[in-house]
Amino acid sequence: MNTETLYSDAVALLRDLIRIPSPSREEAGTAERLAAFLSDSGIETHRKKNNVWAFNRHYDPAKPTILLNSHHDTVRPNSGYTRDPYDPAIEGDRLYGLGSNDAGASGVSLLAAFRHFYDREEMKYNLCVAITAEEENSGSDGLECVLPELGPLDFAIVGEPTQMQLAIAERGLMVVDCTARGRSGHAAREEGDNAIYKAMQDIEWFRSYRFPKVSELFGAVKMTVTIISAGTQHNVVPAECRFTVDIRVTDRYTNEEVLDEIRRHVRSEVAPRSTRLKPSSIPPAHPIVRAGLALGRTTYGSPTTSDQALLDIPSLKLGVGDSARSHSADEFVGLSEIREGIDLYIRMLSAIL
Repeated sequence: MNTETLYSDAVALLRDLIRIPSPSREEAGTAERLAAFLSDSGIETHRKKNNVWAFNRHYDPAKPTILLNSHHDTVRPNSGYTRDPYDPAIEGDRLYGLGSNDAGASGVSLLAAFRHFYDREEMKYNLCVAITAEEENSGSDGLECVLPELGPLDFAIVGEPTQMQLAIAERGLMVVDCTARGRSGHAAREEGDNAIYKAMQDIEWFRSYRFPKVSELFGAVKMTVTIISAGTQHNVVPAECRFTVDIRVTDRYTNEEVLDEIRRHVRSEVAPRSTRLKPSSIPPAHPIVRAGLALGRTTYGSPTTSDQALLDIPSLKLGVGDSARSHSADEFVGLSEIREGIDLYIRMLSAIL
């Protein structure tokens, strides 16, 4: 199949996806369209909940498998839109619409690359393309729920808007809820044990502590206290003070290592909401990274979180569009960006397949 056909099919599919509202947990319509697109292309297609995936025709379980993943859910349109977010209008080089940039263009471009290689025999790797749900809300019914269905995976390309540059690492995210406990008493007398004062000591630790291992790409682990709550009335010493910490974990630590370090230093009770959004990376010397570098791409560390955080394999974030446009009003992607994305995905994969 020639690249012009792949490109025109990708743009038509993206326009169809934009027309179908697909906020996280409500992606049934776009899942149906994606499954139909693959089936109409003669590709055996699998679906679980709102996740759609397929393997290359000559899949060989003895070979390693590359995962090509992006998501088809979107955030809800914000109040700043001046045009219909579900109208895939084309003006010049721009294709407008909610989800066009994040991450529809990457999804349809990965599907185009997958179709390019679908019938090829004697490849060194299998290919599995999975366009999944619930990325925007980090939900458990997205990529995470289908990973057991995909079999062993060697590494992944995760399609998110990176201007087709190579994000070789991504910060993890861990949110912890902390509770400092004291003893209530009357504020006018010397009684009680003020939980706010106890919390202040721990909050100062979060503000000033520096983890010893520093990432070359991201610098230090970043911890930010973002919410605090205590007290019921002005004349009662509070017995409890709760606060929340947003923690951006670098590729030098696991979430569990960071959590252990916190618990060694603070007196408050520390409860992580989740440890599943892990930092991720791929070695700079990995063949897929070298293939991108040979095509003039550059490497960097991504500060934003994606479905990479759910993968326990090396993963490269690489996709069409610009992250600065994600979740913005009047979202758009360049048609030339889609064309370039398809070409680069195919050329990079060709170098290793």
